[in-house]
Amino acid sequence: MKKQNPATRLLFKVIVYAALIIMTISIIIPVAWVFMASFKRNAEFIGKGTNPWALPEQLQWQNYVTAFVDAEMGKFFLNSVIITALSLVLLLVIALPAAYALSRFDFKGKKILNIAFMAGLFVNVNYIVVPIFLMLSGANRMLGVEFFLDNRFILSLIYASSSLSFSIYLLSGYFKTLPKGYEEAAYIDGCGYFRTMVKIMIPMAKPSIITVILFQFLSFWNEYIIAFTLMDENSTLAVGLKNLMAVERTATNYGIMYAGLVIVMIPVLILYVCVQKQLTKGMTLGGLKG
Repeated sequence: MKKQNPATRLLFKVIVYAALIIMTISIIIPVAWVFMASFKRNAEFIGKGTNPWALPEQLQWQNYVTAFVDAEMGKFFLNSVIITALSLVLLLVIALPAAYALSRFDFKGKKILNIAFMAGLFVNVNYIVVPIFLMLSGANRMLGVEFFLDNRFILSLIYASSSLSFSIYLLSGYFKTLPKGYEEAAYIDGCGYFRTMVKIMIPMAKPSIITVILFQFLSFWNEYIIAFTLMDENSTLAVGLKNLMAVERTATNYGIMYAGLVIVMIPVLILYVCVQKQLTKGMTLGGLKG
């Protein structure tokens, strides 16, 4: 195999690092600006001679108090936490056994199920939100209840079911890469199928599970259209942020509006910091194993 020219290799590294630095700066600067803007007075945004890049003259913590209390962002925040956590639990409880069975066993109908899940990757749930709303409202009328709309569990169930195809596709792909020797050793030791999955295979698939949690958390946390259509009193943070931005933009209270944006971003940043090291470690071990 022909060796690569050292000069060419160095040039390639320089281009890659330069591209990564540019991408990092393009992400960090807007995020940092939003954090900075959330502490400013309204007079620092409008008026002649104002500098949008200037630091706040004084930290306005009242912006966060107003966004959290007066705009009821606290209630929306709690709803989003409950709905996102419940959606992730439902998703993993269903997706993990399904992905394990589809990737490790042969049975009748397996090919049809795989095709069905693959087809689900091409269905955007936002396009069918109106039929979902009509179905749920029809169920309310038929049963004479007010259960299926403005219900956090129902919304979580919709979120989880709409994410099954992607999650099963990702998890089953990782399960296929695991050696069968681990299962055979577990069977020899007397473990059944379920115990082998729970005790042996799922812990080994931790990197793919973390990836699913990270991707789907972002999807559930930031989702707006379904929550706006199906929810009212129990709306999520995305709906509350939209209402806050509409009100504060009209009243030109930009500091409060950016404080609301920060409230939405903080959980995402915390989750990424928590799982980033484990995700990188798992991907590195997977690469070495391969």
